Amino acid sequence: MSQLALQLDCPGEENFRLQVDCQLPDRGVTAIYGPSGSGKSTLLDCIAGLRRPHAGGLVRFRGQNWLADGTFLPPWQRRVAYVFQDARLFPHLNVQGNLDYARARRRGNDGAGLQQVVTWLELEDLLQRTPGALSAGQKQRVAIARALLSAPQLLLLDEPLANLDHAASRQCLACLQRLARQLELPMLYVSHDIEEVSELADHLVLLEDGRITDRGSLLDICGRLDTKLSQEEQAAAIVLGTISRHDPEFGLTELEVEGETLLVGYQQQLAGQKRRLRIPARDVSVCRQKPLDSSILNILPVTLTQIEQHGSARVLLQLALGSQHLLARITRKSAARLQLQVGDRLFAQIKSAALLMESPDHHE
Repeated sequence: MSQLALQLDCPGEENFRLQVDCQLPDRGVTAIYGPSGSGKSTLLDCIAGLRRPHAGGLVRFRGQNWLADGTFLPPWQRRVAYVFQDARLFPHLNVQGNLDYARARRRGNDGAGLQQVVTWLELEDLLQRTPGALSAGQKQRVAIARALLSAPQLLLLDEPLANLDHAASRQCLACLQRLARQLELPMLYVSHDIEEVSELADHLVLLEDGRITDRGSLLDICGRLDTKLSQEEQAAAIVLGTISRHDPEFGLTELEVEGETLLVGYQQQLAGQKRRLRIPARDVSVCRQKPLDSSILNILPVTLTQIEQHGSARVLLQLALGSQHLLARITRKSAARLQLQVGDRLFAQIKSAALLMESPDHHE
C-alpha cells in the first residue's frame, strides 16, 4: 500500500527540533496527538511545504516526491488542503464566493462537487452570508468546504475544533465523520484532545518533544499500557460493538461486544450497526466473583493480561475481552487484597461506557 513517507529534521523556536522518520497510512483519518509544543503543527507545515526542513529530508506521498534529493515542491503543487484553527476566509467574499474561489483554482477533476460539499457540511442556508455574519463553527465548516473544493490529495486539519463551543464542535465533528465515510480522502488531524480523536481517527500517532513515541491503530494504542496515553488521567479503551436490540422501556440499547452484552443509553441506530465505545479506565473495577446484586449493569468476564504501577497508590490493569482490551485503574491496596496476577479470570464492572457519535467502520 502506498503511504506518506517522512524523514524530517526541522528546527523551531527555543531549541525545539522536530525529528521524524516514519511512514503513515495514506487512507482513513490519522490523528497526530500530543501536548502543546510537541511539534504537531510543525509536522503539518513540513508536509504542506510551508516549512522547509534541513537538507536531506523526505516527504513522499503515493510515490510523488514533494521533498527529496534537492526537490522541493511548493505548497500549491502538492495538492494539499490545510484547515487551520482560525477559518481564514476571505472577508470581502460571501460563502458562495469563498467556495467558488477554491473551485476555480482546483487542480484535477477528481474532487467532490459543490453541491455534495454544501450538503455534507450543512451550508445550504449560509451561501449568501459574509464571513462576518457567521459563527465560529459556521466559519470552520466553510473553511473545510473550501479546502475540499480545491480537490486535494491530502487534507490537513490543525486543531479545527479548538476555538469552538461544545455545540459547534459536535456539529463540525459530525460533518468530518460524514466526510470520512463519503470520501476516499486521507486526512491528518492534529489535536490535543483524546476524546475528540477517539470520535474520528482510524490511526493514531503520539508525538512528544518533536519525536514520535508510538503509532498504530487507534483501538490498539488506546488498549495498551506502555504508552504515555495510558498514563493520562482520561485514559480509556476504545472497543467495537454491534447494536443488537433496544429496550425502550428502560431507555437502553444493547450491544454485542465479543459475544457479551453491553448496555448503553438508548440510541436510535438500527440493529446490526457497528459502533465504537469509549470506556474510561477510571470507570472500570474488577472482582473475582460476579456480583449477584449490583446496580452496575455491565459486568463482563475478562482475563487479566498486564499490570502496571500508576503512581504511588494506583495500578493500571489491561483486561482481555475476547480479542479486544479494557483498561482499569484501581488502587494498589485493592490489587494486593485481590492478589491479582497475570492470567487471572476476573469480572470487569463497567460504571460508564460512552457510545461515540457515529459508526467507525467506514475504514475498518
